[in-house]
Amino acid sequence: MDYKKRLYDLRIDNDLRQEDVANFLKITKQAYGMYENGKRNLPIEHLVRLSDYYNVSTDFILNLTNIPQRNEEEKE
Repeated sequence: MDYKKRLYDLRIDNDLRQEDVANFLKITKQAYGMYENGKRNLPIEHLVRLSDYYNVSTDFILNLTNIPQRNEEEKE
C-alpha cells in the first residue's frame, strides 16, 4: 500500500466523496482524484491539511507507519 491507497481508504472510512475532500482543500474534484490515482503528487501543504482533517499523522498518510495517532508534538 502507498499513500494513494491510504488517501482513498481514509476518505472511504469517513464516508466522504472526492468532491468533499477537494472542497476542503479548495481544489477541483479532478485534481484530488489525481492524488488518489497517482497521476499527481500530493503537495506538502495538502498533506498537512489532510493530516489535520483526518486527525492522523503525516507518517500514517505517507504509509511510513500503520499507527494513525498523531504524537503529542504533532498535536501542538
